[in-house]
Amino acid sequence: MDKLPNYRTNFRSIRDEVSAEEWQARVELAACYRLIDYYGMTDLTYNHITVRVPGPQHHILINLYGLLYKEITASSLAKIDLDGNVIWKPDTDYYVNKAGYIIHGAIHRARPEVRCVIHTHTRAGMAVAAMQCGLLPISQTSIRFDDHIGYHDYEGPAVEREEQERLVRDLGSHNALILRSHGLLTCGPSIPEAFNLMYQLELACRTQVDVMAARTDLVMPSRQTLAKTAHLYQPGTRRPYGILEWPAMLRLLEAEQKNCAFPPYSS
Repeated sequence: MDKLPNYRTNFRSIRDEVSAEEWQARVELAACYRLIDYYGMTDLTYNHITVRVPGPQHHILINLYGLLYKEITASSLAKIDLDGNVIWKPDTDYYVNKAGYIIHGAIHRARPEVRCVIHTHTRAGMAVAAMQCGLLPISQTSIRFDDHIGYHDYEGPAVEREEQERLVRDLGSHNALILRSHGLLTCGPSIPEAFNLMYQLELACRTQVDVMAARTDLVMPSRQTLAKTAHLYQPGTRRPYGILEWPAMLRLLEAEQKNCAFPPYSS
């Protein structure tokens, strides 16, 4: 008789088997997965959020393919190298979607200052990704991305390593990317910063879809105002957006977990 697949999700804790630095990265990454779910930015079990493991080995933490974002825990995350080879994963038949890692691997390899990469397929994000005009600077939330976001033309599902060079080229030095006919991507030097940027990009896309559906003339600030506003939201000009907000995000998760059937993200 064929062996039944092992799709249990009661993973044992590995807190005592990894360094304190790796465990902290695991907890923060699991929290980020839960927050992406909380704010309605998931697509069933698809997509990835990745973070570098502190240390010289150039390893990355990533979700197992097949788990919901709302059930990701610190101990359920797999560890892989920059080519997508599995270094460690829980004892389960869930696996790492190596093909889906093409996007993340390219950015982590090319941008060593980037610690976290987030990629989504949201309804609003895909809608704006399908618009020839791209993201319009029609709200304060979207103006922060004016001249600070890249665009990557669709080449089919991201499974070919040859596409990595073009992904990196189109992202450039930005921390946000719209993948045409595909979705959204943000990255940053920390998980809180990458999450905050994705939250803002998603909100900007939702706002644009709503406004364009109203079929009314759009207000565009002057070029000078756009440049000034966008500059004020860039790293180093005022504060690193996401850091101040992160403890509040964790408090939100702690409150949510009191009535949640899934294991705590920090387990």
